[in-house]
Amino acid sequence: MEQPPLSTLEHCLGYTFRDPALIGKALRHSSFVNEQDTPDLRDNERLEFLGDAVLNLVVGHFLMLRYPDLNEGDLSRIRASLVNEFQLSQIARNLDLGAYLQLGKGEMQTNGREKNSILADALEAVIAAVYLDGGYQAAFNLLGIHFKPLIEALSPAVAPLDFKSRLQELLQCRRREVPVYRVVEESGPDHDKTFAVDIDVLGRKAQGIGKSKKAAEQDAARRILEVLDSTDA
Repeated sequence: MEQPPLSTLEHCLGYTFRDPALIGKALRHSSFVNEQDTPDLRDNERLEFLGDAVLNLVVGHFLMLRYPDLNEGDLSRIRASLVNEFQLSQIARNLDLGAYLQLGKGEMQTNGREKNSILADALEAVIAAVYLDGGYQAAFNLLGIHFKPLIEALSPAVAPLDFKSRLQELLQCRRREVPVYRVVEESGPDHDKTFAVDIDVLGRKAQGIGKSKKAAEQDAARRILEVLDSTDA
């Protein structure tokens, strides 16, 4: 199988490498390297390691921007639903990444170009190559093309619930008071604060905890909704 020119892949990526050796290394599977007699030839496994870290950082950044009130646990849950072998392999297929891979004879015979694991690992290596060649912004731009649409399309079952909006709508329907949130405690160092927020609605009280004021308010709204649901206020 004749490999397409790397310029075609660069066009699909929306990025042109200043150091073409990086993208070449990102596409070199260990099975190929093991069959060569070139001691200095390196596979893409170290780039894959770095790419995994860059991918989690950038997608985490996207989610922080998209959901400013969400707590750490929910952010981690959503990121895990996005950053996995299946999603990565699908993006790799959209880029036709398999056509550019250097594989050993064994992997070629077992259709390695279509294996999810190989495609996902290769995409992570490519992400690392872009990061090393162009910096964080280049990786951010690249992943924005592929992951922002996935984030925007999250189903209600995956996307976080806006408890403050739900509470507001409930009270408006009942023509009741507007909820007031009050910060009652801040603890921890400046770089890692924890906030406690009280809420008093319809004579019932609750307290929320979060790593930001907004997150604590969301937690307080969630807790007061549970109280209201249980008492059928």
